[in-house]
Amino acid sequence: MAEETNKQEVKPTTEVKADAKPAAKAKKEKPPKLEDKPFHEFIQEHYLPSLKEAMAKAGIDHVNLTFVQQEVPIKGASSNQPCWQVVGKWQNGDRQFNIYFPDEDISGQKAFSSSTYGHAPSTIESFMIDEKRVNLELLVMYTIQRLNAQKWLTRN
Repeated sequence: MAEETNKQEVKPTTEVKADAKPAAKAKKEKPPKLEDKPFHEFIQEHYLPSLKEAMAKAGIDHVNLTFVQQEVPIKGASSNQPCWQVVGKWQNGDRQFNIYFPDEDISGQKAFSSSTYGHAPSTIESFMIDEKRVNLELLVMYTIQRLNAQKWLTRN
């Protein structure tokens, strides 16, 4: 009998307490930000269409925007290796601008040049150097602002 008193019966506990919290809901995965997409996809699928739309609102309807990898078209450019560029032309090529992305990254180094009447640009300028975070809206806004500084959108 001594052996029987030492044995304890173990029952499984499957009771749910009233205070128990339900399992945490799975968080919905946020879609990646546009700016986190691959560089080429972002430029071609988001930046170029948005820029074309913004330019149309500013009065430039027949603009040809291309995304190409080519040498910087400025004489004496120190490292004239090909880099990715957004090239905009309108008025039968009489007005042209280039935005350079040497790092293949919208958050990296960027530059701007412009030219008229088919001439090669004479200078290259830094572009968006003070922006820590670059997004689609800022990239479009700064491009339009830079074109306006050329007095190509409105007369000052």
